[in-house]
Amino acid sequence: MLGIWALVAYIAIIIAWNGVFKRNIGEAMILGFVAVAAFGGSSFLDILWAGLKGAATEEIVFAALTFVFMGFVLGKTGVVDQLIAMLNSLLGRRRGGAAYVSTVASGLFGAVSGSGSGNAAAVGSVTIPWMEKSNFSPKLSATIVAGNAGLGIAIPPSSSLFILTGSAAVASYVTADQLFVALFLGGAWTLLYRLILVYYFVRRHKIGAVDPTLIEPFKRTFAAGWSSLLVFIGIIVPVLLTSGPTGDALVSWIGEDPADEISIITWIPVLVTIIGLILGRKALPRRASGWWQLLGEVGPRYAVIGATLFFAFAAAESLGELGLAEQLASLLGELDLPPFLVALVIGLIVVGVAAPLTATATVAAVGPVAFTTLLAAGVSPIPAAVAILVFASTEGASPPGAAPIYIASGIARVNPARTFVPLVVWYVLPILVIGSLIAVGVLPV
Repeated sequence: MLGIWALVAYIAIIIAWNGVFKRNIGEAMILGFVAVAAFGGSSFLDILWAGLKGAATEEIVFAALTFVFMGFVLGKTGVVDQLIAMLNSLLGRRRGGAAYVSTVASGLFGAVSGSGSGNAAAVGSVTIPWMEKSNFSPKLSATIVAGNAGLGIAIPPSSSLFILTGSAAVASYVTADQLFVALFLGGAWTLLYRLILVYYFVRRHKIGAVDPTLIEPFKRTFAAGWSSLLVFIGIIVPVLLTSGPTGDALVSWIGEDPADEISIITWIPVLVTIIGLILGRKALPRRASGWWQLLGEVGPRYAVIGATLFFAFAAAESLGELGLAEQLASLLGELDLPPFLVALVIGLIVVGVAAPLTATATVAAVGPVAFTTLLAAGVSPIPAAVAILVFASTEGASPPGAAPIYIASGIARVNPARTFVPLVVWYVLPILVIGSLIAVGVLPV
């Protein structure tokens, strides 16, 4: 059971370093990786090298880091602001329209960034003031934004998706390409639940429409921002070329080997970034010094995110070397519980780990083991992977350590502790159930 103890130590170190000592998650992942390798004893260097080699040769590391730059570009060039403005024109006149805008915008922003904190900051800075002006309380406004912040984890493209499918335990059953469309459906179930929840909040709290002075006609916002919709071409084209009937047609046309060279996880961030740069060219610097300053803004993000991604893969590889997947699957397989209860137990574990950590760290730490355990309980590979990512999407809503809670509460000027119970009751627990229902096929993906 060496691998299991290595996993326990790995999670404990990450939680302690990040949650207790308040150090950044990148440092925590490095320390956790070294600790895992140390469990190899005399094979320490071999396991360390296997982990580093596996991470360094992983295409998904490059792709996930490219998504970070993609999200930065879309935010910096104002593309996301234009999307939100159009949504407000369409939905703002509805009772509680600002909350619907916030929820749908979180899904859109999450799809192109995957960052819970970034989601809460970008969407919350615009929609929380709108919600408050339409009679949402500060507490409820902050709860909605924090509760939606994890949407990007369950809506592709998502760095957590790449971390999960990049592990050896998962890659032999599910690839990122196969999981892409299924995760869209899984994310859609969580988005639908959130929209129904907003409907309930609006009726319960007797919320009215947004102040008409804050709403521009859709004709005007569409005329100003229609081009921002073009960024979704960067997602749609690679998906069409690699899946479904269009993917099959491409294989028949150019052959299987050339078609296999089209990587959805590489081309989506590249294409979306290029489109974003073209659409937002007026907001970009004209001089080299301006570009240097711009790149200096995004650089620090890689110091943490880059380390997190790289050493997440390295630790997962090393845990595999220690036989973790087989050991935990064997241990949990003896529970002999129905698949739905196994999914609930796995969901509780994922949610518990996600509470003090990011979804990225959570999926890296327990994702492969959770996947193997669900398979052993009779869950099919694709629903199992989708369920794990849905569980991890509670990242932004899991108190007390979730950063989006404090970001949203800061914007709303409310004590974060006041949102803890509502977040658990209205977001964490229901999404745990939704993930479990996805796992057993009640909610199809």
